[in-house]
Amino acid sequence: MRVPLSWLREYVDLPVTETGRDVQAKLVSVGLEVETVEQTGTGLKGPLVVGQVLTIEELEGFKKPIRFCTVDVGSANGTGEPQEIVCGARNFAVGDKVVVVLPGAVLPGDFAIAARKTYGKTSHGMICSTDELGMGDDGTHGIIVLPPEYEPGTDAIELLELVDEVLDIAVTPDRGYCLSMRGVARETAIAYGLPLRDPALLDVPAPNAYGYPVKVSDPIGCGNFTARTVTGLRPEARSPIWMQRRLQKAGMRTVSLAVDITNYVMLELGQPLHAYDRSRVEGAIGVRRAEQGEKLTTLDGVKRVLDAQDLVITDDRGPIGLAGVMGGADTEIADHAEEAGTTEVVIEAAHFDAIAIARTARRHKLSSEASKRFERGVDPQAASAAAQRTVDLLVLLAGGTAEAGVTEITAPSAPRSIAMPANHPDRVAGVEYGRETVVRRLQQVGCDVYGQDELIVTVPSWRPDLAEPNDLAEEVIRLEGYENLPSTLPTPPSGRGLTDRQRLYRRVGRALAGAGYVEALSYPFIGDAVLDQLGLEKDDARRRTVALVNPLSDEEPALRTTLLPGLLGALRRNDGRGSHDLALFETGLVFRPTGEETKAVRLPVDRRPTDEEIAGLDAALPRQPRRAAVVLAGAREQAGWWGKGRPATWADAVEAARTIAGEAGVELTVRADRHAPWHPGRCAALYVTVDGEETLFGHAGELHPRVVKELHLPERTCAMEVELDVLERAVDGALQAPRISTFPVATQDVALVVASDVPADAVEHALREGAGELLESLRLFDVFTGEQIGEGRKSLAYALRFRAPDRTLTVEEASAARDTAVALATERTGAVLRGA
Repeated sequence: MRVPLSWLREYVDLPVTETGRDVQAKLVSVGLEVETVEQTGTGLKGPLVVGQVLTIEELEGFKKPIRFCTVDVGSANGTGEPQEIVCGARNFAVGDKVVVVLPGAVLPGDFAIAARKTYGKTSHGMICSTDELGMGDDGTHGIIVLPPEYEPGTDAIELLELVDEVLDIAVTPDRGYCLSMRGVARETAIAYGLPLRDPALLDVPAPNAYGYPVKVSDPIGCGNFTARTVTGLRPEARSPIWMQRRLQKAGMRTVSLAVDITNYVMLELGQPLHAYDRSRVEGAIGVRRAEQGEKLTTLDGVKRVLDAQDLVITDDRGPIGLAGVMGGADTEIADHAEEAGTTEVVIEAAHFDAIAIARTARRHKLSSEASKRFERGVDPQAASAAAQRTVDLLVLLAGGTAEAGVTEITAPSAPRSIAMPANHPDRVAGVEYGRETVVRRLQQVGCDVYGQDELIVTVPSWRPDLAEPNDLAEEVIRLEGYENLPSTLPTPPSGRGLTDRQRLYRRVGRALAGAGYVEALSYPFIGDAVLDQLGLEKDDARRRTVALVNPLSDEEPALRTTLLPGLLGALRRNDGRGSHDLALFETGLVFRPTGEETKAVRLPVDRRPTDEEIAGLDAALPRQPRRAAVVLAGAREQAGWWGKGRPATWADAVEAARTIAGEAGVELTVRADRHAPWHPGRCAALYVTVDGEETLFGHAGELHPRVVKELHLPERTCAMEVELDVLERAVDGALQAPRISTFPVATQDVALVVASDVPADAVEHALREGAGELLESLRLFDVFTGEQIGEGRKSLAYALRFRAPDRTLTVEEASAARDTAVALATERTGAVLRGA
């Protein structure tokens, strides 16, 4: 909401010395978010005056039309002689009143004006457009043409209200009343402790039987409908400058007098209105739900197919407007420039259901100034005052005559009352306000308050957001000042802290960050397209998704079943922006429906749900395991004076999984696998032991080239994804810190020759089991193939470290343990000692 300070002063007698910044600080203190204060006319310096065009000479021989004009500027130029000005615009004629800036003036942007020779003539000043004066675009894209009543030489700076301050307020959804000058003025009056001149306090005639016929078929969707008729309008009447300027400063374009007036009253009172050309309305006006498939062409020229839930305004022909959103083209107010302008209008001021309007606006992707206000709540009792204000302005500015008929259809309703202990705000804020302060603050926002210890608070009609005692407490607290609340830190109870699961998750994140990965947080939404790009089979469990009822994007309508799409998207974006050496990680939930979920029940709000009800709600949820994933591309180690770098490979993805398992003190088993979206020859299945059984932990490796191409990723991109919930179950007791032995280590190397298809992991397991308890560690340090070994065979070289906890091992003990390990490996895998 853009609020011109000059307009705000009409309703609140602010001190003359108060600036926009001062008002901003006051409004922020009462809870309004004033984002900026715009200074209009900054740097503007006169003379800037009204001028009347006397003559126009068309200059020939130039690439674009050029006109040499003489303009009467009165005595503003000091001589009284006509001012000679060269101008390229063509939207004015002899006799028109225009805005002239004379030599010596400075326009916004530090643009100094001086006499200069151009197109063979000397131009003594400039005829101005709205853009040149910093007024914004008025839709004409040309020179400002003023009404004829202003005398040449009149100060245009004051006439056009060029110097002002405009507060730009970000209105939250619960403060819809501040989408009006009336609402902002009320908050300003409270903040300054000044009286408010409420623009809605008007003398409104009582409804009678002579008004325009209206039939409301849906009183729930439309609780109030006021109709007034004005006849005898002058089609040529234009909006006065003061109204045009206020609309421009508020961010709206001028259209025609009748439309401008409805927009002006909407900004003033917060009540959206619509003006129908009476000659184009056939029969009575109606309000009903649309019939499925009905069509309506709205004012923006779009032909829309209506839904059965849309609330529409009708006449005898059918829909003539989307209620609370946008009017129809068939009853549009005719512009004065047309052959036959509008001379009779029917004014609609209605109150529509907020949810119905919000859904209609979203359904048709049509947000308007009216829908924005109805969605947030409009004062239902302001309709008659807004209609009266519109009628008064039409009579005043367009020479119209208000018909005596007044139509007002109102659904029965009662004021909303809330019972609240007088000390409730004290208990919420931890500050002792006292009953008098609570009552005074609630009365300031428009509430009627009765009672002593137990207050009965009647909420004003313009505050639909006040629904319970906590809302009333918030009003008291914000008006007393959030900055006055005491700052106290809660004292945590002793003996509590992070759970074992939380500690594990944090250690995993820190370990990956320490390994050089950067955490990336992505949205938990996916679509079928990315699952196709990942090459998942039709029966893949990751294709069974949880669909969202109201997704943020039609392209991602479901909850993710894997972390990879979000991470790979982040990698692609960063690579496209020049960061080619990337290592990213993410931990978060995925959503895996089992097919056994039940339908969720709505829990009660008047009592604590029972254990059975909570269990029923849990049963409706899909399985939500927590996962960790990494993606890598580019160089894993940078080149430098220390030597060559190396690119990221599938082994780095596997090592990331080892890093995670190591944080839990769990041993990781790695086996070759084929699993989308990984390369079938460079994919590893990762296993951990849970309750004595090997359990799949996740996968790692290099992505399939087809996936890399489909997702536009760097070549040889690698990824890893594991399930942390499985890792948590694999943890056996507390994590043991490493121990440094005082006894020396005995190292034995062994090279075993096996068939090429024998996994190194199988050989390693056999060696570990055969070596027994004396084995401290085992490491594969070389893999060799060649003619010396033989075709179809490979040599695996391992370093075995033996150590006893209580003594120094002899050579014989170490050799015996090595021989036992080799013997078991020979038995299970067919391995033979190289060179034997």
